[in-house]
Amino acid sequence: MPNAEKVSVTMTPDMMRALRESVESGEFATTSEAMRDAVRVWQRQRLEFAERLEALRARVQRSVSDPRPSLPADDAEATMARFMEIEQKATKREAR
Repeated sequence: MPNAEKVSVTMTPDMMRALRESVESGEFATTSEAMRDAVRVWQRQRLEFAERLEALRARVQRSVSDPRPSLPADDAEATMARFMEIEQKATKREAR
């Protein structure tokens, strides 16, 4: 593996046991391969989190920039209560 850097990692006994078991079962050829897979999963999760966060920020910005008048709190609560009632009825029908 070109340009690989060796690192030292301290793990709990349970983590190490799980790592060894994954290698012994043939899921991975080596503990290094399992660790590289774990880092790839971690990187993917971080990227997905960043993408979700950016999407949320964009939604908030669109909401803040919306030129329509704000909905009074009482109206918003009434709308949410109606929505929740509809959802509860639908859930009860599905449960039958």
